[in-house]
Amino acid sequence: MAVPKRRTSRSNTRSRRAQWKTQAPALTKCPRGHVTRPHTVCPTCGRYNDRQVLDV
Repeated sequence: MAVPKRRTSRSNTRSRRAQWKTQAPALTKCPRGHVTRPHTVCPTCGRYNDRQVLDV
């Protein structure tokens, strides 16, 4: 099993962790103008790909 020969320095650890950023979720508009996440059913009108999928 591979074991590190030296301890990772604090600056290397922190610079690696600096890449852990959160991103805002991608949003799209359904054809009726509601804002939804892409590739999901619109929770407001219940439509997906111009088809009625849920009864809302």
